[in-house]
Amino acid sequence: MFRKVTKQLQIILPILLGTAIYAFGLHYFLIPNMLMEGGVTGIAVLLNYAAGWPLSITTLVLNIPLFLLGWRTLGRTEMLYTLAGIVSLSFFLAVMEQLIAKGWVVTFHTSTDYILAALYAGVTLGAGLGIVFRFGGTTGGVDIIARIVSRRKTLSMGQIILILDIVIIGGSLFFIPIEKVLYTLVTVFVAAKLIDFIQDGAYAAKSFSIITDKGTSMAQRITIEMERGVTLMPAKGAFSGQQKEIVYCVVQRQELRRLKAIVRSEDPRAFVIINDVHDVLGEGFNEE
Repeated sequence: MFRKVTKQLQIILPILLGTAIYAFGLHYFLIPNMLMEGGVTGIAVLLNYAAGWPLSITTLVLNIPLFLLGWRTLGRTEMLYTLAGIVSLSFFLAVMEQLIAKGWVVTFHTSTDYILAALYAGVTLGAGLGIVFRFGGTTGGVDIIARIVSRRKTLSMGQIILILDIVIIGGSLFFIPIEKVLYTLVTVFVAAKLIDFIQDGAYAAKSFSIITDKGTSMAQRITIEMERGVTLMPAKGAFSGQQKEIVYCVVQRQELRRLKAIVRSEDPRAFVIINDVHDVLGEGFNEE
């Protein structure tokens, strides 16, 4: 029981951290400079600009029916971390609203350098959402709609989210100048790149596929000298008909030179394919 609770906390706490960073980015960089955001949060931002409705309440109210729909359609397990994301986001938005109202936090507002505001908004929003997504959570909204629609239509989740974001950001043209919408595209781009980096690129390894005549001796050296697991696969040259072996292994970035040196010394004529690996689970690598 204790281990189960600990494991849940290891997922919930990063989601809380991610939503706190996301809420900070919205109130500190985005709202003061009248930039936009996609998804349900974007609708809440739009209502804030148009009617002054607080972001914390609007976000929660808009997400409740979507969450109930997702709970029935997608199942309880899948929606558990989404609930954590929705509730914690509304909570931290409310905290930021109170801190700003009391003057304890002075937001970043500029009338000249909107590109700086757009960049930092993208960094904070992307960092927050990246952490949330990395640990299996979401902040609700269009993510739920996309999951449901993608099960019934040929469109992917990414395509559905993109279409909805375009509609929401496009609708903001009625309330904010077109220049702000263009700066918003910078924010969205930076946020998307940072989300991808945190989800896939924060840890990067390299995979080697080595086609050689000396697979056994090469595998032994890698195993002994680098203490890395190696897989040997039989291969046959299509043109020459010669029997060869494929040595496959994954190493950390700092071990790249070392492995190349072993390959060159064992078989200078080996054909080597090196690929980026964004996440690795197993002995010697990340354990989740």
